[in-house]
Amino acid sequence: MTEQAKQIALILGATGGIGGAVAGNLKARGWTIRALHRDPARVRAKNPDFDWVSGDAMKANDVLAAAEGASLIVHAVNPPGYRNWGTLVLPMIGNTIAAAKASGATVLLPGTIYNFGPDAFPLLHEKSPQNPVTAKGKIRADMERRLEAASQEGVRVIIVRAGDFFGPGAANSWFSQGMVTAGKPVTSITYPGARGIGHQWAYLPDVAETMARLVDRRAALPAFAVFHMQGFWDEDGTRLAAAIRRASGNPGVKVRSFPWWLLPFAAPFVPFFRELREMRYLWQEPLRMPNDRLVAAIGAEPWTPIDEAVRASLVDLGCMAAEPAKRALPAPRQNDAGGVTA
Repeated sequence: MTEQAKQIALILGATGGIGGAVAGNLKARGWTIRALHRDPARVRAKNPDFDWVSGDAMKANDVLAAAEGASLIVHAVNPPGYRNWGTLVLPMIGNTIAAAKASGATVLLPGTIYNFGPDAFPLLHEKSPQNPVTAKGKIRADMERRLEAASQEGVRVIIVRAGDFFGPGAANSWFSQGMVTAGKPVTSITYPGARGIGHQWAYLPDVAETMARLVDRRAALPAFAVFHMQGFWDEDGTRLAAAIRRASGNPGVKVRSFPWWLLPFAAPFVPFFRELREMRYLWQEPLRMPNDRLVAAIGAEPWTPIDEAVRASLVDLGCMAAEPAKRALPAPRQNDAGGVTA
C-alpha cells in the first residue's frame, strides 16, 4: 500500500464543481475520500466510492469529528444557494481551521480573485495588495487572513487562485450560466466582457490536477503557500468564443453582449445573477495571473488544449453529442507566454 493510499482527505463541498473535481482526482491517486454532507443518502449514488458522512460544515463538532484521522481538508464549501454569505462563510472557515489544528491536516482552499480590487490589476501576483471593492471580496480576504494566522500556529495551508472556471461539473460559472444555454445546441454565445479586454479562464480538471500536485508536494511548501494558475488567457475577449464555435462545428455562431442592464431586475429572484452583478468590475479591464511561483513548485502547469476543454464542457452541459464535431476548425496552440498562436 502506498503512503497516499493510507491518507484520508476530508472534502467539504464534494457535491460542488471544484470540490468534486479535487475529490475525484485525489481518489484516483489512492486517497481515501471522506465527504461531509447534510444528507449523504441522497448524494451517495453519484460518487459511491467516497466515504460519505453525515454532518454540516456550519457545525464545528461535525467538522471536527469528520476530520479525525484526515491529513487533508479541502475547503470547497459555500452556503446553500449562496445565501447569507456575511454570516456563514467565516464561521465555516473557522470550523475548518479548528479541525485542522486538532487533526494536523493541511487545509486546501480554492481561492478567488474577488479579494482583489482594480488597484491590483492588470497583473495579479500572489502578494498583490488585497483591497476588495465588494462585500463578498472582503469576506474572502478575511478568510485568507485567518488562514495565514492559522499557519503561524501550526496549520499548513495551500491556496490556489485561478481564472473563471469552466468544464465538466462547473455548474455555477459564467460559461455554463452566461455564455451558452445548457441542454441546447449552441446557436449563439453571450459574452460578458468587451471586445479587446483580456480575460483569464481555468479548466476545472486542470485546476484539480494542479491542486493535487501541490498536495503531493505539500511537505516541501511554505506553511502558508499561495499559488496562481495561468490557465487559458483570452487576450482580446474573442478567443474563448472562437473555441466554442470550433467545438460546435458551426463557425457562423453569433456572439452577443451580455445584458448587464437586466441584472438589477433579475437579481432579487436568481442568486447567481446577484453574484454576476457584483463582479462586473472583473470584466471591465484586463486581469491576468502569472504562474511563475506555481511552475517553480510543480513544473509545467497542467493545461488541456482549449478546443478539447471546450468540447468536453459543452458535452457535459448537453449542448452537443460526445463525438467530435465533423467540421472542427484548426485549434490554436498556447505559447510559452500563455497566449495562443494560430
